[in-house]
Amino acid sequence: MPSKVDKGARYSKTHEWVRVEGKEAVVGVSDYAQDKLSDVVFVDVPAVGKQVKKDGVLLVIESVKAAEDVFSPVSGSVSAVNAALQANPELVNTDPYGKGWLVRIAMTDPKEVDSLMDADAYEKHLETL
Repeated sequence: MPSKVDKGARYSKTHEWVRVEGKEAVVGVSDYAQDKLSDVVFVDVPAVGKQVKKDGVLLVIESVKAAEDVFSPVSGSVSAVNAALQANPELVNTDPYGKGWLVRIAMTDPKEVDSLMDADAYEKHLETL
């Protein structure tokens, strides 16, 4: 079954998504990524205020299969984390583009979003995997 793609998001080659809301980027992992991870059991969210660089490690998601790094699609500082993931990490699996969001980042360079794939380009990228 093909992975769901949120048409309103931008995507990295490492399967993170971004939705821009004002000066912030809401970040999560794509449906494809959560499917590959399998059942998510823990999300090690960063501290609010942590400085992150585009393509640097943002956090770690642990599943029954493996622990995987999640990379930041933009640079900035973490302005919020999804506290619901502490009690319900499976939200990453069940609602990756909604309740399973990971963090919000106050972007230092909003133009970085322009380097990410739009939904159509990401769908084409998935076809090559």
